[in-house]
Amino acid sequence: MGYEKKEIIPGNESNSVKLKYVKLGYHYLISNAMYLFLVPLTVASAHLSVEDFFRLLNHLKLNLISVTVFTALTVFLATLYLVARPRRVYLVDFACFKPPAAHLCSKETFMERSKQTGSFSEESLSFQRKILERSGHGQMTYAPKSLLEVPANLTFEEAKKEAAMIMFGAIDELLAKTKVRVKDIGILIVNCSLFNPTPSLSAMVVNRYKLRGNVLSYSLGGMGCSAGLISIDLAKRLLQEQRNSYALVVSMESMTLNWYSGNNRSMLITNCLFRLGAAAVLLSNRLSDRFRSKYQLVHTLRTHKGADDKCYDCVFQKEDVDKKLGIALSKDLLTVAGEALKTNITTLGPLVLPLSEQILFFMNLVARKVFKMKIKQYVPDFKLAFEHFCIHAGGRGVLDELEKNLGLDKSHMEPSRMTLYRFGNTSSSSLWYELAYCEAKGRIKRGDRAWQIAFGSGFKCNSAVWRALRTIDPAKEKHNPWMDEIDEFPVDVPEVASIVT
Repeated sequence: MGYEKKEIIPGNESNSVKLKYVKLGYHYLISNAMYLFLVPLTVASAHLSVEDFFRLLNHLKLNLISVTVFTALTVFLATLYLVARPRRVYLVDFACFKPPAAHLCSKETFMERSKQTGSFSEESLSFQRKILERSGHGQMTYAPKSLLEVPANLTFEEAKKEAAMIMFGAIDELLAKTKVRVKDIGILIVNCSLFNPTPSLSAMVVNRYKLRGNVLSYSLGGMGCSAGLISIDLAKRLLQEQRNSYALVVSMESMTLNWYSGNNRSMLITNCLFRLGAAAVLLSNRLSDRFRSKYQLVHTLRTHKGADDKCYDCVFQKEDVDKKLGIALSKDLLTVAGEALKTNITTLGPLVLPLSEQILFFMNLVARKVFKMKIKQYVPDFKLAFEHFCIHAGGRGVLDELEKNLGLDKSHMEPSRMTLYRFGNTSSSSLWYELAYCEAKGRIKRGDRAWQIAFGSGFKCNSAVWRALRTIDPAKEKHNPWMDEIDEFPVDVPEVASIVT
């Protein structure tokens, strides 16, 4: 049973972009334009000479009502600006966990361990081998110790050890890089879709690092591979309310208790794709941190298609006919991902695209919607809006379609493809391995814009836009997981037909 490739952004009328999402994007843009009302006052005052100022003062003395109204209006607008403007959110630094060499899992090792479990039929083993050949994985991805042991040790205790290793490993590296005191962390968000113990993963972090008693702590579960950007969006919203605070975001996934041991092909795919990894991110709203931070968060945008049953059901955790638990992937997954992506980028476009692209897109939309012209939908050139693309390395199929339908170059897809090749699908943390790749290559320059986009069960498509505050020097990135081997990349990945996402 194969999974056919389908267009993510087709040009036919049945999948046309809905006008309401364009309106939503412009609504976001206009809602932030209120701060521009103070610009004319600032510009005018900057061009007044001393003599002009005194003439204006003498004139205003003759009209007390004008003086009062003008002063009140100025104070009102200034107060409104100071109160209503959102606090800027900075990414101080981030760290990606690189497992020890003992956790390396080549394709041959994976197949050998799968066979030794005795759980799979010959047809299932053959199917898994084909998935691996088409996955885009290399020979140096990582798996938890529990799955590499013979026999596999799939216990709750081993799952907790796995979570502790990757979570604390990433956090330790982040704290070493930033030198921030744990008592200064006021917000903690941990996301892990499939492993949710009691006490929670966030409680494990609080206990390990002795975070303060009033820390705002959250554990997000069941939200899929896009949960990392949901965590970033949540942290941003909390930082708008918490003054002078740090937010620690940890993105991870656990494999130990989520290994599927049945023979349902749609459930076997996740065994082949997911690998070990985690990332920790430190965000701040302190103005003083701007000068040492790497990036500023410009936009976050979340799209949820869960109201549609087809979208809701396309990635589903359930039991197979033999009562074995697994994650089933629907054949509609690529189509659903395309619809979610289309909605997300249509709303994001007015916020990030240059005016020329917006005009072309709008004219195309009017021609198709108003004049009913049979023309292909215009896909904006997002290369004009971003220098770097970090697309969730969920699988080769999605990457192939995004490259084709967004008109991206091989260089734009390189961070995603190399992350998939070197580390596999590390779920919500993959976006940070991709950004780390760009940094290790010395490609991040001051002012560059990076677009992170991820898909997840539910079905969701989420975006985050960052602007680099400084040029990243690779020589200073000692904790970057790519640094000791970055000269070996990019590598050539053989072209094979994709049958999975």
